[in-house]
Amino acid sequence: MARHKKMQPPEEDEPGLDISSLIDVCFLLLIYFLVTTQIVRKEQELSTSLPSVAPSETPPELAPMLILVEANGNISIKGESGVEELIESNADSRVLPILSQRLDLHKSVADTSSSKALVQIRVDGEAVQQRVIDVLNALAGAKITEITFTDLLDPDA
Repeated sequence: MARHKKMQPPEEDEPGLDISSLIDVCFLLLIYFLVTTQIVRKEQELSTSLPSVAPSETPPELAPMLILVEANGNISIKGESGVEELIESNADSRVLPILSQRLDLHKSVADTSSSKALVQIRVDGEAVQQRVIDVLNALAGAKITEITFTDLLDPDA
């Protein structure tokens, strides 16, 4: 006697998508971008005070340091004798060690004479904005907050 087996219809599986590899790829991309992202200081993070509208009644005791930012990225300092001294010429470098040393010296002289360290910055109209931010970063590193932007050179200095 033969047994007749009833054939059961196969279970209908719904087609599915395995997204576990997609999640792995997303996490790998997230980790990649977190590791390779560079943190850049923004202008809002620099603690600088802009000059007031009205000039002050008393002149400063210490002459302000004049920093010149040229279109090609060169940074010069104009001394009290009126001679420009080129101190930074590598426009690709974000760190300005010589300028930082000079700013530290200017700050220490101002602190010794109990006056504020004043800095004037003259920027060429064709200069790259990043170069100006590099100068502002050097000023923030020296803790100099009294900064004035100028477009004219003082003929007496």
